[in-house]
Amino acid sequence: MAGSKQLEQTSKSIDSSAHMITTARVPADKPVRIAFSLNESPDDASSENFPLTFPELDQQLQPLPPCHDSKESMQVYKQHCKIAEEYHEVKKEIALLEERKKELIARLEQVEKESMDAAQLAKEYAELTEENRTLKLAQTQCVEQLEKLRIQYQKRQGSS
Repeated sequence: MAGSKQLEQTSKSIDSSAHMITTARVPADKPVRIAFSLNESPDDASSENFPLTFPELDQQLQPLPPCHDSKESMQVYKQHCKIAEEYHEVKKEIALLEERKKELIARLEQVEKESMDAAQLAKEYAELTEENRTLKLAQTQCVEQLEKLRIQYQKRQGSS
């Protein structure tokens, strides 16, 4: 009786939007047989046509064919098929997002490379500007020194 109460509580604690088939626990030492029919039934001709197989799913995740005599079995099967379709859509979306991620990473790497190139060019420009300023200063000093030497030379030529 305690197991029955526990099963009831478990069933009640599950969200009402999820459908759960409640079953009694079978002792491990007793064999269990599960049977279902693959015969078409008129109940199966509903507006929701779910595919029987999902090639993208692992074998253990494939929806099992329902027992057509059981509304609960059909409902669980349809729910499983719907979840499999959603799973497929999510996998497609993940693949698209991963592709987009790769594109964005490549774009980011390109921008970083261009940024590094720009930073390198700016550094090189600053170094060359400093070198240019130093060379102009040296040139001015050389011109002044040359002028002083000409004056000294002219003074020596004039005094001799």
